Amino acid sequence: QLQLVESGGGLVQPGGSLRLSCVASGFTLDYYAIGWFRQAPGKEREGLSCIDNSGRFTNFPESLKGRFAISRDNAKNTVYLQMNSLKPEDTALYSCAANYYCAGSRNADFGSWGQGTQVTVSS
Repeated sequence: QLQLVESGGGLVQPGGSLRLSCVASGFTLDYYAIGWFRQAPGKEREGLSCIDNSGRFTNFPESLKGRFAISRDNAKNTVYLQMNSLKPEDTALYSCAANYYCAGSRNADFGSWGQGTQVTVSS
């Protein structure tokens, strides 16, 4: 069974950094694209970026460009989300999910959603 598990969240002060991990079990990531998403209380789920099996990735929303980065290590079956210069508005539950490709994908096209890892940015 395909399973994704996120980790690395926590409480961080504004301006701080976190690196989230999305680890796959039950399958190899080599053939899949992985997307990172977040959902803040009372808001819809937001797609952040997607990285395909070749390492190509989609652009982050404008508000995250230059602060967030996505990467993958197929040998470790892991996709990462590096988050720098965090702001209180980045507070959300961050999740990853799998698809066969990134281009043109909608949130609903992704599956094997992880439980998510909470990121709270507060002083």
